[in-house]
Amino acid sequence: MHAHKRDTSVPEAVRARAEELRKLLAYHAWRYYVLDDPEISDAAYDALYRELKELEERYPQLVTPDSPTQRVEPTPRSALRKVRHEVPQYSFDNVFSYEELSEWLQRLARLVQRETSLDPNGYQLCLEHKIDGLKVVLTYEDGRYVLGATRGDGVVGEDVTPNIKTIRSVPLQLLQPVRRLVVGGEVWMGKEEFQKVNEERKRAGMLPFANPRNAAAGSVRQLDPRETAKRQLDIFVYDIYLIEGHPFPATQAEELTLLRDLGFKTNPYWRMVRPVPEEVEAYYRHWLKQKDTLPYEADGIVLKVNEKEYQDALGYTAKAPRWAVAYKFPAQEATTVVEKIVLQVGRMGIVTPVAVLQPVRVGGVTVSRATLHNENYIRELDIREGDTVVVRRAGDVIPEIVHVIKELRPKGAKPFAMPEKVPGCGGDGSIVRKPGEAYWRCKDPHSFAVLRRRLHYIASKQVFDLRSIGPKTIDALLERGLVNSVADLFTLKEGDFASLPGFAEKKVRNALRELQRIREKGVPLERFLMALSIPHIGEEMARRLAVAFRSLDRFLSASPAELEEVEGIGPETVAAILKWRSDPKAQEELAALRRLIPVQLPAALQRGEGPLAGKTVVFTGALSHLTREEAKDLARRAGAHVADSVSRKTSVVVVGAEPGSKYRRARELGIPTISEDEFLRLVGVV
Repeated sequence: MHAHKRDTSVPEAVRARAEELRKLLAYHAWRYYVLDDPEISDAAYDALYRELKELEERYPQLVTPDSPTQRVEPTPRSALRKVRHEVPQYSFDNVFSYEELSEWLQRLARLVQRETSLDPNGYQLCLEHKIDGLKVVLTYEDGRYVLGATRGDGVVGEDVTPNIKTIRSVPLQLLQPVRRLVVGGEVWMGKEEFQKVNEERKRAGMLPFANPRNAAAGSVRQLDPRETAKRQLDIFVYDIYLIEGHPFPATQAEELTLLRDLGFKTNPYWRMVRPVPEEVEAYYRHWLKQKDTLPYEADGIVLKVNEKEYQDALGYTAKAPRWAVAYKFPAQEATTVVEKIVLQVGRMGIVTPVAVLQPVRVGGVTVSRATLHNENYIRELDIREGDTVVVRRAGDVIPEIVHVIKELRPKGAKPFAMPEKVPGCGGDGSIVRKPGEAYWRCKDPHSFAVLRRRLHYIASKQVFDLRSIGPKTIDALLERGLVNSVADLFTLKEGDFASLPGFAEKKVRNALRELQRIREKGVPLERFLMALSIPHIGEEMARRLAVAFRSLDRFLSASPAELEEVEGIGPETVAAILKWRSDPKAQEELAALRRLIPVQLPAALQRGEGPLAGKTVVFTGALSHLTREEAKDLARRAGAHVADSVSRKTSVVVVGAEPGSKYRRARELGIPTISEDEFLRLVGVV
């Protein structure tokens, strides 16, 4: 109990020396790992490190989380906890050819001219490598590293703070004072390290990683930071999402320079160009030829509008920034044989042809199926069963056939033709294709196959989260005739589950409890809309509709003009909603579900109507009393929709210290601005 008494008082000279050593070691680590330009020898660095370690061992109170001696924490964790990002993490849209690049640049120019009041010739592009690694978000407070998280689904990620800490190029202490900083970057594993790790895994009898990206992700998501530390990971940081105590850079180029000055490792190969396809293509072609000489995997380049003022004005779609795009390098390709073509029925009743392939590895992944999109695609390429084909992973994700080697076509191979009927469509199995549509659909949109896919979706975590009622359970219920509609799922009794094979008493109780939770407590409006499987209404669109209309009745009675007022909804989506409303079977299902399941307010509005009901709020600048996430949460509780960029639909902008281009944009558009104190009074906090 008294062992630490001798350490309660640390001589001021010793404390100052320890702080000096920490700063010095941080600086020299930056010179070595980030700039690749060391000022002192390894032996000199080691001597400074040993001196600090000895001081910390003698005076344990000196140990700080950002000390270079604390990079590898010795205690494994039992699980990775979830963390909500302060700033949503969007992904990039992709282009794959010069033609698509040109179209994107033309669309960008139209957006600047039509949707902003900015000079249509006043912006440039910043080009960077697209690193094939794991996206992470790092948070610093008072210059010290406090949180590292994976991107996750863009809203919620996993806390990997101690694992990121083991990466030597990640600064534990910034080189310049910044009150608060949130940045994004890509953790990657070098090609040589990847080969070494896989050789070790093979010797240990373990499966090798498929590619460096998987290896980086697997290393970062270890429960034991000591295992992460064994891998030679690196990082490039490329975005600032939030900064307090320092002006926000006005351009992407200034942002990259500031990140480097703060101590982060940035990719050195970025370049500024005019927004014309020829200049972008020249950079792209250069690195397409040179990418194999890089120590890391790059799967393309990223184009970003350089000026932050333009970025803020252009804003975001539901999934991606309008001011940036990824121009992907051609995917790795392989040849294989089409064994057969089968038809797959989706939850919207669309019948999609799928090629069953002889398994082949493409880009480090074994591919045994490839989407054939639709009948037009098959006819255009003339794909037949038995053909030898070239397969690639489109966007390095979805396998697709891009070419048929007709010289190797077996004799007697017949052209593919869509059948008149598909057994999975139920009823008589008829399928239809309407004029102007590329897809065939089940004539009966409420067929067995569609119902099966819908129930799988409804039970999933993102919709109703019925953890005890997975796809196999749903299939068993359907096969036994215990469920014949979506509503039937919520009328099941104990005996229904007890009759299923492998359903023990505890599992029956859990399933009944989950269904009872839905029947009694209900679900937020956005999840109810998702469960209806209205064409074009996915998770993000359902959330926007829910926040806009706030109740199911208001959504059901909304006029086409009111629907089009919702951000991101176009004529095609409006037409799909109106068609769904006029479908008698869809309305019969809706009525049955409403009788069984209470529909709550949207999740963002469940705290009540609030003084900001129906308003769109944007925050800019450093807040004094709240973190940005706390402020957003207060706004949502008060009924507001919180946006990340200023547009004509913005109702009010909350302005903190050192506001950026969002403030200027608000002034230009005449949008009201209020201070943080006024905001707090408005939401009833003070």
